[in-house]
Amino acid sequence: MGQVGPSLRRALAGLAAVVLALSGCTSRAHPAGATSSGTGPVPSSAPASTTTGPASPSGVAGPVPVPPAVPRFGHVVVAVFENHGYAQVIGAGQAPYLNLLAGRGALLTDAHGLTHPSQPNYLGMFAGSTYGVTDDSCPRDIGGTANLGSQLAAAGLTFAGYSEGLPSTGYRGCGGGDRYARKHNPWVDFTALPGSVNRTFADFPADYATLPAVSFVVPNLCHDMHDCPVAAGDTWAQAHLDGYARWAAGHNSLLIVTWDEDEGTGGDHIPTLFTGAHVAAGSRYPREVDHYGILRTVEAACGLPGLGAAAGRQPVTGIWD
Repeated sequence: MGQVGPSLRRALAGLAAVVLALSGCTSRAHPAGATSSGTGPVPSSAPASTTTGPASPSGVAGPVPVPPAVPRFGHVVVAVFENHGYAQVIGAGQAPYLNLLAGRGALLTDAHGLTHPSQPNYLGMFAGSTYGVTDDSCPRDIGGTANLGSQLAAAGLTFAGYSEGLPSTGYRGCGGGDRYARKHNPWVDFTALPGSVNRTFADFPADYATLPAVSFVVPNLCHDMHDCPVAAGDTWAQAHLDGYARWAAGHNSLLIVTWDEDEGTGGDHIPTLFTGAHVAAGSRYPREVDHYGILRTVEAACGLPGLGAAAGRQPVTGIWD
């Protein structure tokens, strides 16, 4: 075959750009029990800006999408641990697995909680607002649809929160079960969300392809390091998150591991790491980021606008390969 001419090269480049622009979040509108392969190369998150590209074969210049800086992921899982500062986990001998996980992916070296105590941090990460909550009192019932779960549903995407120790799906009590605490479960506070999104960790699927587009995982009060040592949480993370973390790397999916707050040691500096597909192994993100920034990154990964205070944050960039 002879060499490809300039006009044909331009046409092929334009077709490739259109394919990227049309690709989207791969978990869109899966019914219960349906699967998503989540495989293949990942376009970046929307909305994309455009620039004027080279002339088409007809001689007319056309727009070429400029992909934004966060990949689109088929599945995002956010696991939230409790009450430990950065130096208590990162580089600590009590957390060999979590440090290994950070080495496989990206470590956010200047991540921070929003405030103290726990509950407003969880609300901020899920809804872009603390809703004026300044304590851990329960119950907190919040109307309206300004939260990540409703935002995903409006876009035809799916959400579930998996809480270890939750007595049953849809349970709205303040405690009970195996060291469950509602203050660490913000989606149950939003009365417009269906009870079906509030699930036990026993429901976390073994077939990760059946996960919702976005999931939160909250260990119980021992395994999240709230009541038990760092080593207990590290062991739990290896036992219950490593399978997904390894799967995610080859299936266009992402795991975020973060903490709600430190223990008041100053600056609320917390460990946070990203691992999975398209995360550059061993990378470091040195810019300051808080829970609103984490929310903004999750939204960007599904092509969603910023919610509440997250709209004023930039998503995490520069760690994607």
